[in-house]
Amino acid sequence: MDNKQGNFQSGLLLAIIGTALFSIKSIFIKLAYQEGVDTTTLLSLRMLIALPFYLLILIWLLRKPETKKPLPKEFLAIFGLGFIGYYLSSYLDLAGLNYISAQLERLTLYTYPIMTALLSWLFLREVITKRLMFALVLTYTGVLLLYFHESMLTGINASIGVLLVAAAALSMSFYLVLSKKIITKFGSRLFTSIAMLSSTVFVLIHFLLTNEIENLLINNSAWVYVFMLAIFSTVLPSFMVSEAIARIGAAKTTIVGTVGPIFTVVLAVFLLGEPFGWIHLAGVLLVIFGVSLLGKK
Repeated sequence: MDNKQGNFQSGLLLAIIGTALFSIKSIFIKLAYQEGVDTTTLLSLRMLIALPFYLLILIWLLRKPETKKPLPKEFLAIFGLGFIGYYLSSYLDLAGLNYISAQLERLTLYTYPIMTALLSWLFLREVITKRLMFALVLTYTGVLLLYFHESMLTGINASIGVLLVAAAALSMSFYLVLSKKIITKFGSRLFTSIAMLSSTVFVLIHFLLTNEIENLLINNSAWVYVFMLAIFSTVLPSFMVSEAIARIGAAKTTIVGTVGPIFTVVLAVFLLGEPFGWIHLAGVLLVIFGVSLLGKK
């Protein structure tokens, strides 16, 4: 019983810290954009810096006799999940940040627990409750409140940005629902290493088809932001969140990170100089309260 309790507590802590580290990425991305780095180049550099860490961990794990090795069919499944969760979702999210504030991006992306619950209802036959419906209404009311406020200032850009980030959230929801079983079977470290390496392949293919190699030459300030993005908002939290999913499940992992949006909002205001008023506060509280309802027994 003590071991089970300890496992839950450590999983809870991993989910919170991982979510907080993931939250900082919006700030690093915005700062890199201010230095003239485009979306595809930023994503490519992020993955190239992270690549050695995942490769070394994968080699180390595969050399251990006790490591359960994926069959070709299972390897392809992880490869596909890497495409959904770490390439497609990441690209859509980064692209959306070209059009909207870090605050609106984070609140929109943070709705993925609601999407995860709805997907679980559609594909896993989980019951859709009145609490879930109420959480859905509260959450998207908060997002729409901030969206309408921002659209009055930026026009069509707000719509494009929100649609891109909402698509990123949906992609992440599919990833969470589909990854639980395979993470449990092979462990979070092996799963994450393969998934991140596969996403790197897709990112580099995308870059080579749309950019010139010279685009990888960026200034020193941009390199600092890219490095911080790769290590502190990619490598570390990716393992933390995957391990949290393995220990406490996808549903609990998605609802314990309520510090995420708050952390992003605070940093966006102080580091990026984004405005924050009563509408922003109302939007944040509605979204956080809506998502937190999913965790109530």
